[in-house]
Amino acid sequence: MKLRPRSTQKLLLDRAYDVLHAEIDAIDNIELGPSFAKAIKALYSCRGPILTTGMGKAGHIARKFAATLCSTGSPAVYLHPGDAAHGDLGIIHPFHPDQVVFHVTNAGPLISEISHSGGSAIASSGGPFGASRPKAGSCMVAFSTSGKTQEVLETIKQGWNLGLGTVICVTSHPDSELRELSSIVIDMGVIKEAGELGLAPSASIAAMLAISDALAIILSEEKGFLAAEFGARHHGGYLGKKARRG
Repeated sequence: MKLRPRSTQKLLLDRAYDVLHAEIDAIDNIELGPSFAKAIKALYSCRGPILTTGMGKAGHIARKFAATLCSTGSPAVYLHPGDAAHGDLGIIHPFHPDQVVFHVTNAGPLISEISHSGGSAIASSGGPFGASRPKAGSCMVAFSTSGKTQEVLETIKQGWNLGLGTVICVTSHPDSELRELSSIVIDMGVIKEAGELGLAPSASIAAMLAISDALAIILSEEKGFLAAEFGARHHGGYLGKKARRG
């Protein structure tokens, strides 16, 4: 690694603001459409826990999304793709139409809808499970910028064996397999990462976080979630006390 000469304070601040502006631009360029509303309806209809998944930085967003859902009236579980391959996939209940899996990715345009239900095109064409695929039940939200993360794709495909139904993905790349596997696609659009290298997930993660927060908050409002209920879920800390004071 080649060290550069020490930058002046002004140069450091200018570059820092470039990073902030890249993330702000990524959020400003989000164009939510009909698929967002359909995602809210799908999540609203779930009676079991909403499943979220993602790898790497997107996995952190998926985990945070599950935590926000839990605190705002929608039980959710983060499913790590690695753990899913070693038994945790069993949280999906066959023939149980009450779970949703949320997958986050950074690879495609903002929001569009895939006409078939999760994986039905593959099943009908003699895909990995063919005609033996069980009835769809559980739902999942998946986060992935590229939409090509193999661990996430495998989690979805194997989930079909256990009754996985609706798959909602948050992604960016338009040419990803994740889009093909998903029932509802929330497209983040084309995103340019911050920094000179433009490689570290930054602007894409900011957009992903903003979309996940929009989903969680709008869902809680649609459910009529009250401050008292928020307080009941936060028995410790400042926010819990504030909510209980009403």
